[in-house]
Amino acid sequence: MVKRRSNPRIFFTKEEKSRIVQAIREAEKKTSGEIRVSLERRLKGELMAQAKRVFERFGMTRTEKRNGVLIYLALTSHEFAILGDRGIHEKVGEDFWKDIASGVQNEFSQGKFVEGLVSGVQQIGEKLKAFFPREAGDVNELPDQIR
Repeated sequence: MVKRRSNPRIFFTKEEKSRIVQAIREAEKKTSGEIRVSLERRLKGELMAQAKRVFERFGMTRTEKRNGVLIYLALTSHEFAILGDRGIHEKVGEDFWKDIASGVQNEFSQGKFVEGLVSGVQQIGEKLKAFFPREAGDVNELPDQIR
């Protein structure tokens, strides 16, 4: 198992970042939805409140169909949150997010951070595709890179 540092810039190797970004791009090829991943060293306050601040700072509330999803990781506190904008949340409900989080947590608890994120992104992408399929003229509204 790879020993991870809590510095977001070096938490993932270049190859690992590439795998995660590729999963995001593959998921977004099938949907108008947007998926972002964000890592921060320290949690600044309560987890969901910080995830919401990051969500808004990334402009995720300004997507056309309000169908953005953020996976937010706070490294030193070993916490993460998955937050969907109202367009997707209204369609999938709270249980969907809990199920995704449970699967991601299972991978994370085994030290499989890349696998957890890739799996989570893929599942989110499938649900976004079901409710927000890609349409002609769809544009990538937000960057795909890990922040």
